[in-house]
Amino acid sequence: MAPEIMPMYSPLDLKSATVLITGGSSGIGQGLAAEFLQAGSTVIITGRRESALKDAQHKHSKLFTYVNDVSKAEDREELSRWVVKHHPQVNVLVNNAGIQRKEPLSKEPEDWSIRQSEIAINIEAPVHLMQLLTPHFLQQKEAAFINISSGLAFIPCAFAPVYSGTKAFLHHFTMGSRFHYAKTNIRIVEIAPPAVKSNLGGSHDYGEECDEFCDHVFKRFAAGEAEIGFNFSEKARLAPRADNEKISVGMWENMAKGMPVFESEA
Repeated sequence: MAPEIMPMYSPLDLKSATVLITGGSSGIGQGLAAEFLQAGSTVIITGRRESALKDAQHKHSKLFTYVNDVSKAEDREELSRWVVKHHPQVNVLVNNAGIQRKEPLSKEPEDWSIRQSEIAINIEAPVHLMQLLTPHFLQQKEAAFINISSGLAFIPCAFAPVYSGTKAFLHHFTMGSRFHYAKTNIRIVEIAPPAVKSNLGGSHDYGEECDEFCDHVFKRFAAGEAEIGFNFSEKARLAPRADNEKISVGMWENMAKGMPVFESEA
């Protein structure tokens, strides 16, 4: 029998889980860290800023922290070595770290490294970390890779075309990976947030309440769901493509007026 692309997994033993969350010092990452802690898991969060990690640890004293830049391959390799050495029971990876730049490619030229970092964090980091940790996870009784994508994986947004593309990649990569891991002990889970009040793409106060979102998706993950959205992103992931295309056009017309677009000189 062929593996299911959207299976319903048996619940993970959260009390014995050891969870590594990238980008865990704020926003969704910290919110999910709190959920795992409340469920009895051991939780390690990573981030580039030590001060932000300390602030998160001050709020949640049981957190373990590790300063790390997942945009760099050498840092990802060092992270995998460190976590296996210091937390050998690690069996859950939450690929949460991500950045969103709100400039179209048609804007004035800029240093490629700026856009490259968006691709590195949003695409290279989750793929590489899954590759690095798979051998260790296969040795555990049960394990899970959880990729945080976005509602924009289903409805591309004109003001963030690179970000939308990276999240579409992560969505399809996660779906494809489910087949490869289907006969193993490793669950492959995708959580697709809508706009959430966080500092992604710059500090803002629009979107869903972060705590409400994290509470909702965590309960569904704990129940064994493989692909999880919330409100807007839940509708987007289940909607026909034609409906999502209409929404994408409407987003362009209503939210991105005045942004530069390519025009023919003819």
